[in-house]
Amino acid sequence: MGERIECFRGVVHPWHHDHFGHMNVRHYAPFFDDASYHMWTLLGLPYSVMIPEHGVHTVSAQATTNFIKELVAGDLIRIDGCCTRVGSKSATLHLRMFHADTGDLHATYDLVEVFFDPETRKSAAIPPAVRERLRAHLVAPD
Repeated sequence: MGERIECFRGVVHPWHHDHFGHMNVRHYAPFFDDASYHMWTLLGLPYSVMIPEHGVHTVSAQATTNFIKELVAGDLIRIDGCCTRVGSKSATLHLRMFHADTGDLHATYDLVEVFFDPETRKSAAIPPAVRERLRAHLVAPD
């Protein structure tokens, strides 16, 4: 079994606020999206390797955000992630956003990534070497 990997740190800025005075839901997505890009590299599968060596990359098929506790300007965040499922053509990443100072959990993000052949423009089976790497990093879902 694998373990969770810290894949992003950031700060909430005033322009992330909505009229209620906390970070608006639209701004969680870019933080989680950036973290998911880093996640592939930290798993040892950067796109710079995955595409030329394995002929595939991933595309996001489904993203589900669970908002737990509001964030305000000046809050520092950290995001960790793990792989919770490896299918035949897709994998699921689970990311968690924490307050960097307090450790409070603020949001979670479940992302289904489909492996994609850029030449055929269709989903593709996960290559064996990629599957092996992902399985080595599997973490049981919370």
